[in-house]
Amino acid sequence: MTTAAQADTTLRTLAARLHRLEAERAVRNTLARYMALCDQPCDDRDFPRLGDLFTEDAAWEGVGERYARTFGRQVGRAAITAFLGGYLAPSTHFKRNLHFLTSDQVTVAGDGERVHGQWIMLQISTYEDGRSEAISARLQVEFSAAPDGRWLIARFRTERLDCVPWDVAGGAAA
Repeated sequence: MTTAAQADTTLRTLAARLHRLEAERAVRNTLARYMALCDQPCDDRDFPRLGDLFTEDAAWEGVGERYARTFGRQVGRAAITAFLGGYLAPSTHFKRNLHFLTSDQVTVAGDGERVHGQWIMLQISTYEDGRSEAISARLQVEFSAAPDGRWLIARFRTERLDCVPWDVAGGAAA
């Protein structure tokens, strides 16, 4: 027979496990929304918009020799959205841009208020000048729980792994 104390412990354990699972799903959805908004052309401008996905004091940075130099470090929601906005419509930087995420590893911190995720991203891009390339990068993203229950990006780090020319008409360039 289960005692009230055992039942209470079981319920608290199940609630904590459910919270972790919901947090994992929510951060995956937040990052998928971020990628969808970075895809060009992107006609989906419904809420949430790009800035709505970041904490007020978030940091976005390129790491590694190439990306640290190219992207630097942006701090604060306004700085991040202004920086990323330079790449997105109506900017003509990208003619087409598609992001794919794989190999995710998501860990919920013990207190359940912070989540860390790592992904491998493949980005297929065609630029205004007609060049195309396939870029792979490692993303390390930390999320914080907002008071309203949403999970927001608190720190976004991207590190380029590889880049190859891409022949849009025929697949990978020789």
